[in-house]
Order: sequence, then C-alpha cells, then structure tokens
Amino acid sequence: MHNVTPMLARKDDRDQEEPSWSFPGGVVGFASYWLALAIPFVLYGSNTLFFFLYTWPFFLALLPVSVLIGIATSVLLRGHLIWTILMTAAIVVCLFWLLFTLLTGW
Repeated sequence: MHNVTPMLARKDDRDQEEPSWSFPGGVVGFASYWLALAIPFVLYGSNTLFFFLYTWPFFLALLPVSVLIGIATSVLLRGHLIWTILMTAAIVVCLFWLLFTLLTGW
C-alpha cells in the first residue's frame, strides 16, 4: 500500500469559470436587427415592401452582422446589459440606415 494522504477537494481551489456574455449579446443583436428593419416601414409605409422586394439579400446579410455586433459589444462591455442594448441598437440602426440610404440613392 502506498503512503498517500487523501486531500479533500475544495471549492476555493477550483478555477472560477468566466460567465458567458455572448448569448444575451446575440439576442440583443437579433432584436436590434428587427427594430432597424421596422423603422423604414414606420417612416415610409407599405411602399418600403416593394423596395425590399429587390434588395432583400443586402438587408438579410446584415442579420448575422447584427448578431456578431451584439456579441462583440456584450463581451467588450463585460455583460452590462443596458449599455449593450444601447450600443448595439445604435450601431445596428446606423448600419441599416447606411445601407438603406446607399441603395436608395444608387
């Protein structure tokens, strides 16, 4: 038999896991995308639907970008949800309107 002294595992000795902030950021990015998509309908009415009929791939490409922006801002702001919501919504709406004005002026 080996000369072994049993040691009890302590909770303090284990590595603390970092909390995950990516999921709330992704949800905020997804919600910000739909908010930005609804703004032209509120301002211009149902005629916006005809514009989106031909340009939908451009706006659909902003969906994963919006989710990634939400994840990035959530991680950079360390999970402060209010600031994440405000920053993500502002950035996504600005990107959406930049694309909207680029395509309408083309």
